[in-house]
Amino acid sequence: MQNNEYDLIVVGTGFASSFFLKKYLSKVGQSKRVLVLERGNLYPHEERLKVKRGEYSAYQKFEEPWENAINNINTEKRWPFTTGYGGCSNCWWGCTPRFMPSDFKMKTLYGIEQDWPVDYNDLDAYYYEAEELMSVSGPEGTPFPRKGKYPLPPHTFSLVDKILHKTYGNQYISQPTARASRSTSSRNSCMASSTCDTCPVNAKFTIENSNIGVYEDHRIELVYGAQVYSLETANDVVRKIYYIKDGKEYKASAEVVALGANPFFNTNILLNAGDKNPLTGRGFGEQLGMQVLIYLDNMSNVGGSTWVNANGYMLYDGAHRKDFAACLMEVSNAPYNIRLERGKWLNIASFRLLFEDLPQDKNYITTTSNKLIPEVNFNGRSEYVLKGIENMKEKLPGILSCLPVEKLKYLDPFPNEGHIIGGTRMSSDPKLGVVDKYMIHHQYRNLFVLGAGAFTTYSASNPTLTLSALSLFAADKTF
Repeated sequence: MQNNEYDLIVVGTGFASSFFLKKYLSKVGQSKRVLVLERGNLYPHEERLKVKRGEYSAYQKFEEPWENAINNINTEKRWPFTTGYGGCSNCWWGCTPRFMPSDFKMKTLYGIEQDWPVDYNDLDAYYYEAEELMSVSGPEGTPFPRKGKYPLPPHTFSLVDKILHKTYGNQYISQPTARASRSTSSRNSCMASSTCDTCPVNAKFTIENSNIGVYEDHRIELVYGAQVYSLETANDVVRKIYYIKDGKEYKASAEVVALGANPFFNTNILLNAGDKNPLTGRGFGEQLGMQVLIYLDNMSNVGGSTWVNANGYMLYDGAHRKDFAACLMEVSNAPYNIRLERGKWLNIASFRLLFEDLPQDKNYITTTSNKLIPEVNFNGRSEYVLKGIENMKEKLPGILSCLPVEKLKYLDPFPNEGHIIGGTRMSSDPKLGVVDKYMIHHQYRNLFVLGAGAFTTYSASNPTLTLSALSLFAADKTF
């Protein structure tokens, strides 16, 4: 560490931190000093590929199993994430739909939970900016308000996709995705290998291949292996940040601090610092996902150019959300989706169905005797999401009536979706949340708590684009 005092200290190098810094650096002077503390280390993409191929890599020592980083009380519920440079950009699968406008107004429209203190129009410009930075591939017609073309053309439809798009129009679209449909200056085009966590052709956007120029900036000092565990506060102001590196204790001061780790670690830092907000760590969770296999009669489902080829919104919006969850359809195009029946190998389609869940106080994050390791308590799903599954099973056969369906086979829900949401929810009223619309802590006014932890409600849509847009929005409006 070159200094003890900084203008800004940022925790983490994932989406939330990196997009926040991208906007911050564009707004402030060249003399600013920024310290970035990354829990993990640089584990380059090419080295991750070696390990995937079963080859030796000296960098593999930097891979921290997520199971070792938290105390997960409910072992049937999994929470996979990666630490290190780029955070979860190294393990995400590149799905980047926007939220629907209704997702921000659940209480006003449906009487469910609370409205967000921001709405779709507040984030619209920052959605465009995030899509440009990620070089998102997508269609011109979308169910959410959007004008013009995406940075890259949409991925191509499979035969099933073509039929459903013809039937439902912009309620069934090529998925907006950060898996490139065409090669860019730093990424190749997607080969639909369905191993997106470590893309074999480097088609997926990551912080490492982003070329966004954040961590090369002369104002940034990046420290690896720095495990932040607490803050020092006085008179409702964060004065110092505490971390451990190589077994030694360190501290640093800044005018402003931004926590950009995942919700588990952000919450752990706040609680260790003495945050008494009763909602800190409460109501975290994620969407529920399950797969349905669609057996087709005398029709081969060929074509498509990426892993999730399309999104279906036919069960997403509507008055039903007063009673049960929205459902987003992700249409899988994995090469291993085959029927083990002679002459029917490709007579199949596979949909992953994502259901929004609700924040529940029974699901919470707390501390342990080890100040570096949070405890994760997930105690179950809401009736709201379970009713959404029942509705889907009732409605899906009619939705798919435009296809020659032999039968539907529903698989058990997945143990995870790879989305950790909530725990530091945003609100206008300090009594209803932890941070405000700019993700500034209601009590500690020089502290940002970034990422999907700030989501007021979950939405059925993938969170990464929205949390990135929120980081751009917060930095733009604050500095």
